[in-house]
Amino acid sequence: MSEIVERSSLDLRYEGHRLRDDAREARLLASIAQRGIETPLEGVDTPEGRFLLNGFKRWRSAKKLGLEGVPYISLGEEEAMGILSLMRGATDKALSLLEQARFIADLLTVHGLSLPEIAEKVSRSNGWVSMRKQLLEEMSPAIQELLFRGAFPVYCYMYTLRPFRRMNAISPDEIERFMKAVAGPRRTVRDIELLAQGYFRGPPSLREAIAGGKLAWSLEQMKRVPEDHEGCNEFERVLLNDLQILRKYLKRVLLKCQDQRLQSRAFYAQANLLTGGLLSQWEPFCERMREFYDRSGHAKCDLPNAPGGDVSARDRPAVPDQPPHGAEGRPPTRRSGAHGAERQDPR
Repeated sequence: MSEIVERSSLDLRYEGHRLRDDAREARLLASIAQRGIETPLEGVDTPEGRFLLNGFKRWRSAKKLGLEGVPYISLGEEEAMGILSLMRGATDKALSLLEQARFIADLLTVHGLSLPEIAEKVSRSNGWVSMRKQLLEEMSPAIQELLFRGAFPVYCYMYTLRPFRRMNAISPDEIERFMKAVAGPRRTVRDIELLAQGYFRGPPSLREAIAGGKLAWSLEQMKRVPEDHEGCNEFERVLLNDLQILRKYLKRVLLKCQDQRLQSRAFYAQANLLTGGLLSQWEPFCERMREFYDRSGHAKCDLPNAPGGDVSARDRPAVPDQPPHGAEGRPPTRRSGAHGAERQDPR
């Protein structure tokens, strides 16, 4: 049963557990101005105070409109029980994945509940709770802050950046740097996807431009590149796919070669044979790649150089000057690079 309480009596310490959405909040403000608050706010009445858990957009809208009294429902007298009650009654649409994850983190660390206890009390599986716990753990505090204050779209983080991290071994620091560079004014999902492709897969010149805040210029360059392989023949499409696969596995091998888990003699015996064969092909491979890079750089569909100088040398991976093991003793021939009011949302 709801009651009318003073807006100022509600403690907002859990406000940071809920995602900001300025556009939705603006629509909600218009709705409340016309019809008032139709869905009660929810919280817990503890001896320390009345803590708001659900309804922060309505609370802020009421403050802007000068409404002193707001409808309110108590979910109990204990914070943990109130949070569990909110999670039990809320659908995934009303309480987002990240919001669930942050509440679960509080239940585990602040209120001392175990993972199986949370799963039982919210009628979910252990895996459901564990997945949300791990999701929050993989984010740095800076990434969490950007997402929860609405500076970077959650959808883009979940479905654009996380796959980059898993498939291409991108470090969390790189993800954070990209998000900080792109965060700010509202951008379309498509623009962020293009910028992510340029930052994580494009040449260093494009990455530097994005990191330096030249987002409009970077988007212009990315939009000049066809989105698909239309116009390529079958052989060209296969080679483009092979190049993408090669780049992916080069990164994986470079990272794994230094792993401390590589210990067995059987592994090193086989790895030595394989790496010897690779090194014997390294010089002709690098020379062919340099030639192909120069030739493709002359095509009219290539990305222009970043403003401020030639980027051909920076856009190439470093190649060792010494002849590798198993190769002929001649140094590789180097070539210079080419040019390179709607219905009110309970949230």
